[in-house]
Amino acid sequence: MKKALITGITGQDGSYLAELLLSKGYEVHGLVRRSSSFNTGRIDHILLDPHDPEAKIFLHYGDLSDSEQLSSIMYNIRPNEIYHLGAQSHVRVSFDTPEYTGTVTGLGTTRILEAARRSKNPVKFYQASSSELYGSSCPPQNEETNFQPRSPYACAKLYAYWMTKNYRDGYQMCASNGILFNHESPRRGETFVTRKITRSIARILAKKDKYLYLGNLEAKRDWGFAPEYVECMWLMMQQEVSDDYVVGTGEAHSVKDFVDAAFEYAGLDVGTYVKIDPKYFRPTEVDVLIADARKAHSKLGWKPAIRFQDLVKIMVDSDVRALGLEPPGEGDEILAKKFPGKWWKKD
Repeated sequence: MKKALITGITGQDGSYLAELLLSKGYEVHGLVRRSSSFNTGRIDHILLDPHDPEAKIFLHYGDLSDSEQLSSIMYNIRPNEIYHLGAQSHVRVSFDTPEYTGTVTGLGTTRILEAARRSKNPVKFYQASSSELYGSSCPPQNEETNFQPRSPYACAKLYAYWMTKNYRDGYQMCASNGILFNHESPRRGETFVTRKITRSIARILAKKDKYLYLGNLEAKRDWGFAPEYVECMWLMMQQEVSDDYVVGTGEAHSVKDFVDAAFEYAGLDVGTYVKIDPKYFRPTEVDVLIADARKAHSKLGWKPAIRFQDLVKIMVDSDVRALGLEPPGEGDEILAKKFPGKWWKKD
């Protein structure tokens, strides 16, 4: 039985990845930070008592700022695959906490790479890189496009990207960078713009909120569906030769496009409910990100099934239902048609 270690297992991608790996027969280990409150809501439905003989998922307290902890966990688990998803991952927040973002998102990657190297255990390593690396580079962006980061988060991710390549070249470690463009789902954090939009729609319909406050509506992003993107992560780890891959849909839509599509689908008037608040603008903005994912298509055989309009409907349906209301239901139909035997259990 293969063993996998996932940092960031309680996040959107980590929770979907844990379910995918369990469906493939893995023993899954996750790194979680000790805090005064539990943050396992996205994976509670797959957690069993660790003493249960049927249990195949185990959580370990650890922190990406603590090298000794990481080394101990690596030695005790001895995983076959490491999926490094943990980070301070909010771009806007990184402007407020640049040093913390660098310590966790940047240096945290070095700490876990070094722990893996010192363990002397043959292991494959996946680094969750980001389309934010490209910043102001002209779209579409592929593996050969120059990086021009425009936020502390992107700078930290760029450091992590290059450290992954250096460990691959310097120590012959099987280490790959997945340069994932924006990917969303009903499990997306509530402060990220797509989920903020769909959750606010549900709250407006439920008479809990009057308005939705947003920042820059003109930024364009390549938005895909998170469960499909974690499948691509797994495919990278199954290759004999490690490499770096851009992952995305090849289509760009503005934040305004997302707002318009979501409100129209929910039967609400944008002009009545959406207001602009300057506090949500970034000091430096990334205007357009569009993935050129031909390498992933040809070498991994990966192509996305969910497109922009599908994604909007899936997320609106989920948030409306979560507040006890009846959603339009087209998103449910899309999932049933395109993923009739889906491996994830929630949503």
